[in-house]
Amino acid sequence: MRFYDRESELEVLRNTARLSRTTSQFTVILGRRRIGKTTLMIKGAEGTKSVYLFISKKSETVLCSDLMNAVRESGIDIPGRMETFGELFRALMLYSAHDPITVMIDEFQNLVNVDDSIPGAIQKTWDLLKDIAHINLIVSGSVHSMMVRIFEDSKEPLFQRSTRKLEVRPFRTSVLKTILKDHNPGYSNHDLLTLYMLTGGVPQYVEVLMDAGAVDSDSMIRTALSPGSVLLKEGEDLITAEFGKDNKVYMSVLQLIATGTNRRADMEDALKVSLGEYLRRLETEYDLVTRRLPVPTADRRLGRWALNDQYMMFYFRYIEPNQSFVEAGRTDLLERTVRNDLESYEGRVLEAYLTRRIREEWEYTEVGGYWNRKGDVEIDIVVMDSLTKKARLIEVKRNPEKLDMGKLGKKAETLNPELSGYDVELMGISMKDM
Repeated sequence: MRFYDRESELEVLRNTARLSRTTSQFTVILGRRRIGKTTLMIKGAEGTKSVYLFISKKSETVLCSDLMNAVRESGIDIPGRMETFGELFRALMLYSAHDPITVMIDEFQNLVNVDDSIPGAIQKTWDLLKDIAHINLIVSGSVHSMMVRIFEDSKEPLFQRSTRKLEVRPFRTSVLKTILKDHNPGYSNHDLLTLYMLTGGVPQYVEVLMDAGAVDSDSMIRTALSPGSVLLKEGEDLITAEFGKDNKVYMSVLQLIATGTNRRADMEDALKVSLGEYLRRLETEYDLVTRRLPVPTADRRLGRWALNDQYMMFYFRYIEPNQSFVEAGRTDLLERTVRNDLESYEGRVLEAYLTRRIREEWEYTEVGGYWNRKGDVEIDIVVMDSLTKKARLIEVKRNPEKLDMGKLGKKAETLNPELSGYDVELMGISMKDM
């Protein structure tokens, strides 16, 4: 699959490369696994004298030997033998003082596993030499929690050393449309919904399907759930990378949310565990969940937890609870399970897709859903713009014939106090509006 999108991110990286010719730059690229950080980093370094360094979990001596080979193959002449990463980094900084270079360090968090003193050595060298060097330093890593801790924890040596942080997000809905059109010009909106459901716009998941020729809804599901599919194990791999093997409570929480149990009290009742710290870490350290409040009331007593990642929603709704099928090689039974439930689940996916599209394209100050304490009034999407005093209350249905504006109007009456002074529009959106 060819390179798509990332125009704004590439512009940031290209501008950073220009700045580095006079002032040292240190960019941290953040984002979940498979989001395309490495590809973006390498693409952004095009046109510069550069070296790509991949940090594997090896002894420091062996790692440095491998990295020195990469440095020399890149045309960067550093004499001598480097025994430690600190020595290598210092040498690259000194080299850049007379010949500007881009240094890309991938899987940066693994340096802590190689030797936990390395970040401190990098910090000391950076502080000492950044004013004479002309280095464009770009680092990224696939373990989100570790990368956040290394660069955002005030107790860590590299805290506030980066000159910028670049957060890489999934493809926008418009990009998903472009990709699908390129591979299947006659695609249906159902095909688009399935692509979003299975990948959430994560580039490498999209690439897996497109490269396999899975460009319609049926073949996408079949490919995603086929023996050996990366999507069958990616959820577990991601969780293990972030939490290690001691992840049972986290896995249980994510599965509960994915299957519709989204209030803390209900989750604690199901698991018989106090979840305050678990939910805090899932939200602030791992960026996997968000506590959502009803719009426009923002009543904190009515908070509901939601997964931020559409692929993880699919994984924890279908794949994780049915691991026995996967382990037995009976992915055909897993596929049957998915297809039997799909119609009911697609309504939730459509709502998530449309909410995301609205966030990407509309003008607003708040976007979310509304629900009351009793649970008898719910509005799928509420879009408010406090600057123009306009609000849109939206009902979402797969089938446009099931949209009921009269019913929506009665629900809207419960929000009259909160929407006083707003010009309120009632809307119905269906799959045909994707």
